[in-house]
Amino acid sequence: MATPDDSRAGGIGLQRFGLGARPGQPRDQRGGARERILAEVSRGGVAQPLNPPFSGVAEIGSALFAFEDRERMEREAKLAAGQAQAMQAAAAPPNPQAVQNPQAPVTPQPPAGQQNQMAQPAKPPNEPPLPFKTYRDEIVARVQLALDAESGFAERLVMFWSNHFCIAATKSNIGRSMAGAYEREAIRPHIFGRFEEMLLAAESHPAMLDFLDNRLSIGPGSPAGKQRGRGLNENQAREILELHTLGVHGGYSQADVTNLARVITGWTMVGREAVLGFPGSFAFNIGLHEPGAQPLLGKQYAQPGMGQGLAALTDLAHHPATADFIALKLARHFVADEPPPALVASLSEVFRRTQGDLAAVSRALLESNAAWNAEPTKIRSPQEFLIASYRALGRKADPGQILGPLGVMGQPFWQPSGPNGYPDTNAAWASAEGIKTRIDVAAGWGRQAAGSVPDPRALTEDILGPLASPETRQTVARAESKPQALALLLMSPEFQRR
Repeated sequence: MATPDDSRAGGIGLQRFGLGARPGQPRDQRGGARERILAEVSRGGVAQPLNPPFSGVAEIGSALFAFEDRERMEREAKLAAGQAQAMQAAAAPPNPQAVQNPQAPVTPQPPAGQQNQMAQPAKPPNEPPLPFKTYRDEIVARVQLALDAESGFAERLVMFWSNHFCIAATKSNIGRSMAGAYEREAIRPHIFGRFEEMLLAAESHPAMLDFLDNRLSIGPGSPAGKQRGRGLNENQAREILELHTLGVHGGYSQADVTNLARVITGWTMVGREAVLGFPGSFAFNIGLHEPGAQPLLGKQYAQPGMGQGLAALTDLAHHPATADFIALKLARHFVADEPPPALVASLSEVFRRTQGDLAAVSRALLESNAAWNAEPTKIRSPQEFLIASYRALGRKADPGQILGPLGVMGQPFWQPSGPNGYPDTNAAWASAEGIKTRIDVAAGWGRQAAGSVPDPRALTEDILGPLASPETRQTVARAESKPQALALLLMSPEFQRR
């Protein structure tokens, strides 16, 4: 028979490794919860969002370039019409009648440049521009997938790795349009695959090449470099070493950054002219690639063409410093800001021994008693809080109720302020201002869900079960209204921490 500690440990585990309970879900003791989550790893594949707005980057590229061309033509037409109207007005003779009778009414005319605009067909009401519409629809699809997930461990890993290999949708129309496709193409297929495969997929994706400016990088000794007089952009090479593989203390030098930048010259995105393939897709342009062998971390890479970059990234994926860095980040994300050193060492050892088998690393994390026994000290990030709340309240994905709350709480999807992604520590989300904002957001959700929740006290037992303290049960029971009771449930320590 399960003891209360078993049930509590199972509840903590489902919150720590998953996305929160849904009403009516069976509650497991520790062993059952662990086996249920491990089953996600054994299944291997990770679900993809249903009905994304575009099938992939090639389709997005064609649509985006067509959209930008139309926007440019409309701007040029408006400017030309405005200039023509101004010239016409300047050349017209004065109106004698208007001079004789200055008080006579004058028929109002549109401002210069607006007559042509008035003649344009009206856009559909409330229809955002293509890049933002694509971004919004991708978010709705991926949030609904998280709401429907059984425990949500795989979805949590998607969030973790998408933040590790982050891009910023605010960088450009390319980033905003491709952010969802980037996660679907570079991250999801490799969650339980090999780290080297995810690394290669992320670094060669057009969204990453745009975000870190590698599509602007030209080898100085390449044919294009000699002709155009332009040179390297080291952004992506630096972030590969500092943020994606070895870590800031991984033992590389500035010379390694520069040499890796040379190695990955030519990794670019096909433009609207479609010379090297479908617009928006990845291409290797030999004309941009720096020729010759390049040293990196004490090893020479002399492979021809794109093979040079593939070999360098493969070695970085298998480097011992990469294993240590990834192990620390995983343990910090799931267990504690200062995770048990033995757990970190164990995950690193599995990573090295299996050559970066992420399914094996995930199993090692889930099978660790240290990971299950740690007290719930991690506060849910805003994205985790939103998804857990919507699961608890039985809500569906609605764009206005996703973008707005995540924006005010400071963690919109795919919009970190820098290439290091969103922070993954309590200090980032547990500030006084951050908690006040959560209270306001939770109050709004409580008002919206009050009509669909019969009894907040029963929901508290259903969602928190053995995790609910007497104080939380009493606070919810004594609430002045149903909306307030629901907000108090969502803001309870047991719901906020995992």
